[in-house]
Amino acid sequence: MFLIKFYKSVFGWRIEKWESPIEYWLVYTGDEKEPGIDGALQPRKDAPQPTVNTVGVEDLDMHIENIKKAGGKITVPKMAVPGVGWLAYAEDTEGNIFGMMQGDPNAK
Repeated sequence: MFLIKFYKSVFGWRIEKWESPIEYWLVYTGDEKEPGIDGALQPRKDAPQPTVNTVGVEDLDMHIENIKKAGGKITVPKMAVPGVGWLAYAEDTEGNIFGMMQGDPNAK
């Protein structure tokens, strides 16, 4: 994936393939002892696909309900990421897509 070479050379990030059934690359952006945000890369499904940020949450079901009550909508329902947790995607009131992940190593 050429994009990995690009980000490694520009920012010096460590990028490693996550062993899973999908193509997904974990991005380590700095020293784990320092504050910061790591991330991930995966291939686009189509050319206009935007960058999507994912927020860690303690209670995914509660946040799904809060989004609906606040006028947003769920675009991809809650699903398991085996061994990692529960993931859902939502759209805010201005059309921005974002993900939410609740960690749970027992997710199947």
